Parts: sequence; C-alpha cells; structure tokens
Amino acid sequence: MLQVKAGNMDTMGLLFERYNRPLLGFLFHMTNQREASEDMVQTVFYRMLKYRHTFTGDGEFRSWMYHLARNVLADYSKQNKRSNHSYDLADVAEKIGGGPTADESVQKEQELDMLHRAMAKLSAENREVLVLSRFQELKYEEIARVLNTTEGAIKVRVHRAMNELKKIYLTIENGKTAYKL
Repeated sequence: MLQVKAGNMDTMGLLFERYNRPLLGFLFHMTNQREASEDMVQTVFYRMLKYRHTFTGDGEFRSWMYHLARNVLADYSKQNKRSNHSYDLADVAEKIGGGPTADESVQKEQELDMLHRAMAKLSAENREVLVLSRFQELKYEEIARVLNTTEGAIKVRVHRAMNELKKIYLTIENGKTAYKL
C-alpha cells in the first residue's frame, strides 16, 4: 500500500488479488447478500485509492483495510436500513468439517443450521468480532486496530460474544428438542 501511496498504481492490482476474497467473505458474513458484498468490495478498493494518503504504514495493511470495510458496511446499512444478517452455511461447514457417515452428515447439517440461526440472533457488534476473529482469522491485536480499541477489550468482547452465541445456540437446541417431544 505504501507503493500505491507513492504513486505506483500497478501494485493496487496485487492488493486486490490478495485481499478481495477475504474482504468479500467478511462483508458477506455481515450482510448475507452476495451482490451487495461484491459492490462493497469494489467500494472499499475505491476508497483505498481515494484515501491512500491516510495509510501511514505504522500498522498492518489488513487493519486499515478492514477499518475502511467497516465504514463501507456502515454506509450500506444506513442506506438500506436492513438488519438481515445471516451466514452462508457452506462457509461455516468449511470451518467445522463434515462427517463420513450419512447420520453424521445429517447431524452436522442440523448443527450448522442451529449455528446459522444463533449467529443471526447475535448483535451486529458481537457478530462482527466473531466474524473477524473466527472466520477472517485476524489476531486480537489487528481487530483492536480495526475497531479502534485495546487488545484486552477485544479479548473480552470475543469471550462475551462466544458466551452469548453458546447461550443462543443451546436455547435453539433445547427448543428444537422440546419441539420434537
């Protein structure tokens, strides 16, 4: 990014190749809208060019990029006034893995469905820290820079978000069990 800031625009293509998929994954996890997420990725890269003078090189590029992505996401949310946040089960399945037998596959699918519903019930803030830490695999230090807070605060937020997710998941699981009876 420092080369782009210095005027070497050819390196922007390399940045796009390297970061467009993780960025698309983040935005899709936050919106569950593929086309809108693709548009937002383009907007983030446009803003990288427009605001390249603000990149200092002191922190990691990814932190700066996700900070821009959060702003684009906030602008999108304001424009669309939607809170329809959801997750692609295929992406979650990649993280969890599948079982070799049919029974295990059905059980995993049910668990993924419950996880999907539990994630959708989280607040946007808790969903965001979990997506950044678990799906985008950012370190707590990087997330702290993205969210403009301390690493300790991020550790606490992730811990609390995981606890809330567990509670919601168990409520869904128990509700499903009670419904079957």
